[in-house]
Amino acid sequence: MTIYTHQEREHHGDAMQPSVKDNSGSHGSPISGKLEGIFFSCSTEFNTGKPPQDSPYGRYRFEIAAEKLFNPNTNLYFGDFYCMYTAYHYVILVIAPVGSPGDEFCKQRLPQLNSKDNKFLTCTEEDGVLVYHHAQDVILEVIYTDPVDLSLGTVAEITGHQLMSLSTANAKKDPSCKTCNISVGR
Repeated sequence: MTIYTHQEREHHGDAMQPSVKDNSGSHGSPISGKLEGIFFSCSTEFNTGKPPQDSPYGRYRFEIAAEKLFNPNTNLYFGDFYCMYTAYHYVILVIAPVGSPGDEFCKQRLPQLNSKDNKFLTCTEEDGVLVYHHAQDVILEVIYTDPVDLSLGTVAEITGHQLMSLSTANAKKDPSCKTCNISVGR
């Protein structure tokens, strides 16, 4: 599994630097406008395990192996769950290196997930190799809270179309959705 970014980055040396998360998603989310991180997508094609050919995030993709960001030295947190007046639901998870400022921020504000057993993204060890699984029924996005060295991945132009209609930049949650709003219709 690989993860790729969809946000333009300021380059400081050879690293992508965290920036403050926009205000998309749930109203009152503790990460919106506060958490600093680098935004990645975890979506893969179900039949290939590769990133989709099309992308709502721009013409270029930074692709990095999951183990470079998500491993036993990181903590995983639940950040948000929302839709934007569509059938698609988005889940935002936060990955923070243990003991980092991002980890401390999340410990105080977000539910920590078991990295080996949750419904969204898991990392287990099988025969000495890290194995990853992610939910296929949601659009899964991850915020990584530390700088990322560009030499750890590759940058390439996408082979498909740029689908701006799926972009979530500053999009607001559908307040009437009965799936992602706890108080609606229950």
